[in-house]
Amino acid sequence: MEVDPRIVLPGDVIDVDTDSTVVLGPGLRQEGEDVVATKAGVLRHLETGNKWWIESNQKRYIAATGESVIGTVTAKMTEYFRVDIGAAHSATLPILSFEGATKRNRPNLPLHSLVYCRVAMANPDMEAELECVSPQTGKADGFGELTGGYVFKCSLGLCRRLLNPNTPILTLLGQYFPFETAVGMNGRVWINSEEIKNTTLIANAILNSEYLSTEECKQMVEELVNKL
Repeated sequence: MEVDPRIVLPGDVIDVDTDSTVVLGPGLRQEGEDVVATKAGVLRHLETGNKWWIESNQKRYIAATGESVIGTVTAKMTEYFRVDIGAAHSATLPILSFEGATKRNRPNLPLHSLVYCRVAMANPDMEAELECVSPQTGKADGFGELTGGYVFKCSLGLCRRLLNPNTPILTLLGQYFPFETAVGMNGRVWINSEEIKNTTLIANAILNSEYLSTEECKQMVEELVNKL
């Protein structure tokens, strides 16, 4: 993050450097020459790609193009799956939006299976469309069905912090437990480790870390490890 956190309210004009291409994320909208906040929260900026967004702990997820989400397959249609991503409306996942998928070689996702996707298109007036390939490589790159493991819900703000390399909790846990994780910006986190008790411990530690400092996170993880 390249700017100090700043609290903004709906209608606030954001001073954005427009000398290069600007990518606006959730909570921001361009009105003429200005960039305006559409919700209350903490203004965030990532210098790489000149990305700006507003981070808040809203309860309902609003799909935004480019975000990674974890969804549950709720229906199988001829050309697409219907997926619950926690938004006001379900999303669609086309059959051909998987790596190597063709009309003859179709992915077979069972009902209620978990799938890690990217939001390919989001519009307030339409269902979000998902994909399980990276637009840069055309490969899965980690997207697809999530098998095994455990998924839990947390605040949208915590999910965004987990995706920040500077967030300590995942690094601290990784020093003691080998595990896989997938973080969806829709408030869902998937954890998979060798033992169920470790998976439960990791999930609880992540949930408890939301309002802890780095030193407090370190102390919590050490206490959990000593109790095993």
